[in-house]
Amino acid sequence: MKFFSAIKESLLHLLYPHVCEGCGNDGLSPDSRLCVRCIHDLPVTGFEKHAFNPVEKMLTGRIQFEKATAQFYFTKEGLMQTLMHRFKYKGNSDLGKQLGVLMGMQLSESNRFDDIDVLVPLPLFENKERQRGYNQSTVLCKGIAEVMQLPIIEDAVIRPMHTDTQTKKSRIERWKNMEGKFQLVDGSKISGKHILLVDDVITTGATGESCATALLEEANVKVSIAALCMASYV
Repeated sequence: MKFFSAIKESLLHLLYPHVCEGCGNDGLSPDSRLCVRCIHDLPVTGFEKHAFNPVEKMLTGRIQFEKATAQFYFTKEGLMQTLMHRFKYKGNSDLGKQLGVLMGMQLSESNRFDDIDVLVPLPLFENKERQRGYNQSTVLCKGIAEVMQLPIIEDAVIRPMHTDTQTKKSRIERWKNMEGKFQLVDGSKISGKHILLVDDVITTGATGESCATALLEEANVKVSIAALCMASYV
């Protein structure tokens, strides 16, 4: 029986290979999308441990926030670019959730985010989410929630209109592109809460700033921000 079971597993692996999304290595556990080496090689920032880290410096004076962080560095042709491409554009939500779990572990270990009440994923325009199949920020929230045991609120704020891609825009152009693009629709769900607004990549902070501004329209709300990655270029 063990012989036939081994043959079955080999055939399944041949037809549906389970390999690391970072390097293609097949030496990983069945419930992981990353091998141990790639997890070890993730470009960790450590920002969550420190006040006035680079993300907090970026946002200071622009919005009222409690804390802010990004967990990994995003560089062109780096490991995180490979993983983000597979997560956002290749339908690999399992990878995204695992990255969210890693975020949750780091946030919990820092103790700076212990007073968070709810997670709010940065919303996508409805048509874009439908095309992609999911909101990548919501997937990250599910991973974070698994570790931090926090509720996720998806319908307090929406993104009612399409915005042009931010990729090739300057800092000023990014802000103008995002200004007023988020709308608070049910403030009662976040009233009195300390929100952790979750995004995938922060570059100039314009998108997070715009969404946080909408959330802060509700009285008695505090906002912190956590991104999966911080881009090292603009």
